[in-house]
Amino acid sequence: MRLAPAVLSRWLLAALVVGVLLVVLLPALGAQAATGPETPVAPSAPSAPVDPADTAPGGQVSLEVNGPDGTPASALVLILVITGLSVAPGLLLMTTAFTKIAVVLALTRNAIGLQMTPPNQVLIGLALFLTLFVMTPTLTAVNEVAVQPYLAGTMSIEDAFTTGLQPLREFMLANTRPEELALITRAADLDLPADAAAVPITTLVPSFVLSELRAAFIIGFVIFVPFLVIDLVVSSALMSVGMMMLPPVIISLPFKILLFVLVDGWGLVVRALVGSYG
Repeated sequence: MRLAPAVLSRWLLAALVVGVLLVVLLPALGAQAATGPETPVAPSAPSAPVDPADTAPGGQVSLEVNGPDGTPASALVLILVITGLSVAPGLLLMTTAFTKIAVVLALTRNAIGLQMTPPNQVLIGLALFLTLFVMTPTLTAVNEVAVQPYLAGTMSIEDAFTTGLQPLREFMLANTRPEELALITRAADLDLPADAAAVPITTLVPSFVLSELRAAFIIGFVIFVPFLVIDLVVSSALMSVGMMMLPPVIISLPFKILLFVLVDGWGLVVRALVGSYG
C-alpha cells in the first residue's frame, strides 16, 4: 500500500518533533534521577520585637505637626482645609446671612406664582453671593485676626479658633433678638447670661437662626400683600363676568410679573435684605 505524499510528510514531521523532545528531555530526566529530591529548608526563626527606646530619642515616640520654621505642616493644612470644606455648608446655613436671604428669595418666587422660575440653582447662587457681600467685613476680620497669624506660625490652632470666632459672634449678636436668646436659654434650663460675652455659642447659633427666620417671614409677608390684592381683583372680575371655571392664576400671573418688573422688584428685595444688616 502506497502512502500519499502529504500523509508521508506529516508522519516525517511528527517523528522529527518526537526525536527532538527525546533529545532535550532525556538528559534532564537522567540528572534529576541521579540527584534525587531536594532537601527542604528549615523555616527561619521570628525576629525579636524592637524596643521603642531604641528607635526614638528619649524612649518616646513623637509626632511633629509643624514645619521646620514653626509654620504648620502642609499635610496638616490640607487636612484642615478638607475638614473645613466638609462642615462649610452647616456653618454657612447657621452662622451667616444665608438663611434669611435664601428664604426671602424663595418666598418672593412663590408670591409671584412661579413654581420653578427662577430655578433653584439661580436662587441659591444669588443667595450665596449676597451672603458673601454682606459677610465680607466679618470674614475679613476673621482672616486678619485668626487665619493669617495661624498660617504664619505665630498663633496656635486653639487660639486661632477662639480669636476667629469673636467677629462671627459679634455679627450674630447684632442680628439676634433678646427674646430668642431667652427662649433658647430657658429651653436649655440655663441661667440668663450676665452680658453678651457670656452667651455660649451653642445658645447663640439657634437663637440667631430663629431671629433670621422671623425676619425673613416678615419680609415675605410684605412681599405677598400686593400680589394677594392682584389675585383678589382678578378673581372678583372673573366671577362678575361669569367665568368661574377659568383659574384666576392664569389671568393674574402676567399682571404680577408686570407689576414686579415695573417696581424693580428684585432690586427692592435685594436692597431690603442688605439694608436689614446695617
